Order: sequence, then structure tokens, then C-alpha cells
Amino acid sequence: MEAASVSPLSRKDASASNPYEVFFSLVYPARIKEYEKHWCDRYDFLLTQGYKLRTRYHPDWTPSWKAPNTKQKNPVYCEDAHEHVIYMVMDARRTEDNSKVCIKRITKFSNEIAIAKYLTSEELLSDPKNHCLPVLDNFVDPEDSTISYMVMPLLRDFSDPEFGAHGEVVDCVTQLLEGLTFMHDHFVAHTDLTTVNIMMDAQPILPQGWHFSSRDFAPNGYENLKPLARIDHPVRYYIIDFDGSIRFSPGESPVVKGVGGRDNDPPELMTPHIPFDQYKLDVFTLGNVFRKEFQQKYLNLDFLDGLIQIMMTHDFRQRPTSQAVLDYWYKTRERIPIASARWPLRKPTETIVETVINTVAAARSGVNNLRYLFEEVGVSLVVCLDMLFYLVCVKDKRTWANP
Repeated sequence: MEAASVSPLSRKDASASNPYEVFFSLVYPARIKEYEKHWCDRYDFLLTQGYKLRTRYHPDWTPSWKAPNTKQKNPVYCEDAHEHVIYMVMDARRTEDNSKVCIKRITKFSNEIAIAKYLTSEELLSDPKNHCLPVLDNFVDPEDSTISYMVMPLLRDFSDPEFGAHGEVVDCVTQLLEGLTFMHDHFVAHTDLTTVNIMMDAQPILPQGWHFSSRDFAPNGYENLKPLARIDHPVRYYIIDFDGSIRFSPGESPVVKGVGGRDNDPPELMTPHIPFDQYKLDVFTLGNVFRKEFQQKYLNLDFLDGLIQIMMTHDFRQRPTSQAVLDYWYKTRERIPIASARWPLRKPTETIVETVINTVAAARSGVNNLRYLFEEVGVSLVVCLDMLFYLVCVKDKRTWANP
């Protein structure tokens, strides 16, 4: 009997002919990308320093969806399927207490570690106005002495998730202006104070954490995040990345030549060959952050107009110092009704339906507080509303400094 011919396709792995498998093999390749290999090569070294990377970066990593006898064959539901594209930073677990940290790879040509350690020394960290990112640890690469590693708390972009209430904006502006003044008081100009260098400790609003490489998802890599409101769970904001920062000596003039950072809007950068005040550059760029992230995105934030205008004064010689800006803001803040803290932010594109839904959601906590008076104390609706009006409009003596 003549042997039956075997089709070449039938000899291939069945998964190779499955369009579903082919698609996911392209989106989630079962191999480490070239820009991730450095971290794989340093897995054991970092472990000796007390920091454990995710399983994806273990030298003997086998994709969990490819492991023998695994029940989960879909990489979408596998934490280790998410590649990391920012090669200079990586998350890890500190073995001492299992806390999550961020490790940054830095070249020896940068003064970032020195300036960051100066600003976050034990003495300076005791100042509540210090919003510089603390340095938890630092060490040199075992094979390349031109590379160092800086260990920091794990943070998140300061505007992710989006702001939801007026009080959240007031708190953010206050913290960042205090942080800017603190840096300048200690003779450091950041020179690149833009949105990418402002972050927050998001633990209060995301207590379950998030996946470092896919920040829209929970640590398992596929469940959606469920953030809490900042107005109820305040966060702390941090200024990061002192790679291009300048530390002056006491009494030294900050008027020197410079090229700035990512923000190309400061007028003085149009003539970089002419010296300019590096502190005033920080004032302008932070004002630009407030303009782009708050003033242009949301309605009814008129209390920021004057602040942004003075911070973005065209001539740096006429531009106020960070301390003068902070003093101006404190006075402005006192004129903002504390009762407006929970007012929902509105976007220019928001529909009437969205406005109603957001307003109802913001009022829900207030309704819950009133329910106690109705059900437990037995106060009538009319009396309760009179009390509420008197409290908010007449007797509310709280301030933003003591809410």
C-alpha cells in the first residue's frame, strides 16, 4: 500500500495555523525585547542589593502562558506579558519589606544623584514644604562603573487619573508652589519643571496598586483600575528628575546661560546665548504647567488666571520670584470659598447630561451626611437646610490651610 502523502501544513505546530495564536504571538511575543535585556542581565545583582524584579526579567524566565500544564493560555491575562519600553527605569520589590520601588539607571556624567540626595537629606526632609523625590538607595553597576542606580519610591504621573474637584486643584497648586520655593531656598534650579517631572504618591487613591508597564491596569495586568477621589484621599505631589538641575552656592547669581528643558515656551530660551535667571525659568515653566493642565482643560478655574499671568511674565527680569508667587497664591487661596472644594471640575466639551451626573455624584457625600441628621437625630428637612445654609454661607470659618 502506497504511503499517504503528508501536507507540510499538517506537520507544523497546530498553534501556528491558528489565527488567534498568530495574532497574540505578534502582540505578546514570548521573548524579552532588546531594550529590556539590561535589566535581565542585572536581575541577580539587584537581588543581592535587596531588590527583586518582576518574573519577566528573571534570567530563566519562561512566559507563563507557555509554561507546561498552564491553564491560562491567553497572554492578555498574564502579568508577565507586558513589556516595558522606558529602558532607564524599572519597578521592583524591596526584599526587606516587600514595598514597591522604582530603580533608575543613571550615567556618571549626571549630577542627579548628588542633587537629589542633597535635597532629600534627613534634615531637609523634615520640612513639610519639601516635595523633592526622596532617594532611598544608590549603588554602582558591577560591570560598568559609568552607570549608577538610584532607588526611589514608586510614583505615578500627577494627572493620572484626572482631577475631579476644585479642591484637588487648589491642593496640587499649593504643594507644587511650596516645593518650588523650597528648592530655590536651597539654591537649586530645576530647569525642566514640566508635566513629565511632576508625579504623585498615588497609594491613597489606588491602594490596590497598578502595573508598572501598563498603568491603566491593576498589578495583575488585566483588571481595570478603580481609583478613589483625591478630595477624600489626598495625595502628595513630588518634583522629580534633577538630571539637568543646577545647584548654586549661597550668594551666587542664578543669571547664567542655559538651554532649558522640554518646555520651549519661555521667551528667554529664544536667546540662549544671553544669560538669564534660572530660578525665574522654573517659575515660568510651572506656570505653563498650570495653564496647560488646569486652565485650558477645565472651566470655572478663574482663581488661577492672575497666578498664571504673573508666573508667565514675558520678561524674566519682571517675573516674580518663587517666594513672591507663593505669597500671592496664599492670598488668592484665602478668597476661594472653602465650601467650593467639592465642586466638580467641568471640561469645555462636557454636555449638560455629563454636568448633571457629575454634580449629583459630587453631592452624594453631602447627602449621606444629611441622612444622619434626618434618620438619627430627627431634624426636619427645613431646619436642616437652614442649618446647612448658615454653616456654609455664614459660619464656615475654615481655611485652605486648616480645612
